[in-house]
Amino acid sequence: MTLQQTVRPAVIARSASRRDNGRLIQEISMLAPAVILLTIFLVVPFLLSFWTAMTNQPLVPRPTPIRFVGFNNFLRIFRDELFWTSLWNVSRFTFWILPVQCGLAFATALLLHQKLPFRNLFRGLFFLPAITSMVVVCVIWGTLFQYPSGPFNQIIGFLSGGRIQPIDWLGDPNWAMFSIVLLSAWQAYGFQMIVYLAGLQGIPDELYDAARIDGANAFQRFWHVTMPGLRPTHVFVLVITTIQAFKLYTQVAILTQGGPKSSTETVVHYMVRSGFEEQKLGYASAVSVILFLIVLVIALLQRQLLRRFDV
Repeated sequence: MTLQQTVRPAVIARSASRRDNGRLIQEISMLAPAVILLTIFLVVPFLLSFWTAMTNQPLVPRPTPIRFVGFNNFLRIFRDELFWTSLWNVSRFTFWILPVQCGLAFATALLLHQKLPFRNLFRGLFFLPAITSMVVVCVIWGTLFQYPSGPFNQIIGFLSGGRIQPIDWLGDPNWAMFSIVLLSAWQAYGFQMIVYLAGLQGIPDELYDAARIDGANAFQRFWHVTMPGLRPTHVFVLVITTIQAFKLYTQVAILTQGGPKSSTETVVHYMVRSGFEEQKLGYASAVSVILFLIVLVIALLQRQLLRRFDV
């Protein structure tokens, strides 16, 4: 064996090692800004919130010293009936919004995925509410919900020939949360629609061609090709929609302020009112920690259940 044959593999190995080290440094440098920003704006605030939740810190500094109270804030929250009411309300909202919003987004995506004329224009129009400020949407829908002579009540009265009495959409405890569900689903379904469209476009056309050759009809192609191809999309949409639903606040703050009779009180509205109106920052921080843990557990359970059912 010559000297050249002996040295060359070692040189190649060192060169490959340098390339690997350079690639690793490049990857770390590309990830570092995102990791730093997530740490500053997510991890550190959560740790500070957890610490604040263990104190009696007010929103505005007072002459009285801040005391460490341990888990007293959490115990007070669990003894507060209004907290359990708000948790029930936001759970009920989530249970309603998932089929309404996700179903509407899925159906719209299926329709706009077809080769229709002006489909790009319709995609933009259907996505428009998702980029419209929720405050503006609430003002518009508040006008539609007006009692007793709002547009919705006029339409219902016209279609029923006056047999159905006007509905107090936002003032009746039986209708207030349902009204917010309709408003929220209409405003946000455009985002899920875009996600579903991306998922549909990721399914290879060859699978549909093979299904047609095998004699599959439209429903069979949908059930055996489209639905399996959208499994990751379904998981993403379900988890994201659940997280957003538990953060319900703006609609309640503008339209109902938690009423009537606390029928639309939500955990975030309860937290904001405790922190800013009652100026109990430590108490509100404890609510935020509890909400974070609830959403985390629900998201993990959803992933496990969907994985168990091979979704």
